[in-house]
Amino acid sequence: MSEPVRQRVQIEGRQLEVSNLDKVLFPVVGFTKAQVIDYYVRIAPVLLPHVADRPVTFTRWPSGVDGKAFFEKNSARHAPPWVRSVTVPSPGSSRGRETLDMVLLSAVPDLVWSANLAALELHVPQWRVDDGGEQLLPDLLVLDLDPGPGTGVVECAHVAHRLRERLVADGLDPVVKTSGSKGMQVYAPIGCADREHPSRYAKQLARELTGETPEQVVWRMEKALRPGKVLVDWSQNNTAKTTVAPYSLRARPGATVSTPLGWDEVDALRDGADPESVRFGTEDVLARVAEFGDLFDVADRHRADLPEV
Repeated sequence: MSEPVRQRVQIEGRQLEVSNLDKVLFPVVGFTKAQVIDYYVRIAPVLLPHVADRPVTFTRWPSGVDGKAFFEKNSARHAPPWVRSVTVPSPGSSRGRETLDMVLLSAVPDLVWSANLAALELHVPQWRVDDGGEQLLPDLLVLDLDPGPGTGVVECAHVAHRLRERLVADGLDPVVKTSGSKGMQVYAPIGCADREHPSRYAKQLARELTGETPEQVVWRMEKALRPGKVLVDWSQNNTAKTTVAPYSLRARPGATVSTPLGWDEVDALRDGADPESVRFGTEDVLARVAEFGDLFDVADRHRADLPEV
């Protein structure tokens, strides 16, 4: 095998090595590693605030999306010394580790470094760490809408609308994004009483929606229950779990992006808009940010305490 073609680049005062820039990582659309790096550099101003102080789990696709992939949490050992890292507990680790050394993406050079590893997807928890690396209480609620067989993003839009109504009634200020794959994710900035509070609240909400429309919604994970229904996955609020970050690429053939939406776009889907209207590639997303700014700006949203459950 030939040696990878490497070159040194200077990004914001940091020197790092990149390799195989012409390698095609998304064959269907001919999207290369150079384009992946370029996208993450250009989207950084709106992406970085959403991953700041959140330990990142990478999904890496070194041979491209048609090859084998792996999740990587214990990633700090690969990182240059200038990339921030944090040691977090790892209870119940399948590899017997008590802790993980995880990366915190804080600046553009960090994104270039991770993109060069073919870390196409960035996944983060709903909590941050403080300056000393201690885990804080969750500051985000997430409800992940996963369409079962026979359903799609339109059905997710109907459920997202109902969730928005319930969250607003509870004093929350929700935002929404595509998963970059088939579904949607509804978030809200929150305060909470303990680490399990968001899961309790989200589970109750998912069960209530299922009880109201059992033919449309399901809250349990069993695959046999899911045809023709949208799963409201409340379990993503477990502090050991992560969800794909806003503006992250997805390892899908079309190089799609998990893209923030306006609630008017959700309403348009409910009214019959083309589902393809909310399927976005990298250039689409960059154009949307230039036009609308960050539609997922939770820092600028009202942060309310979750109701007791």
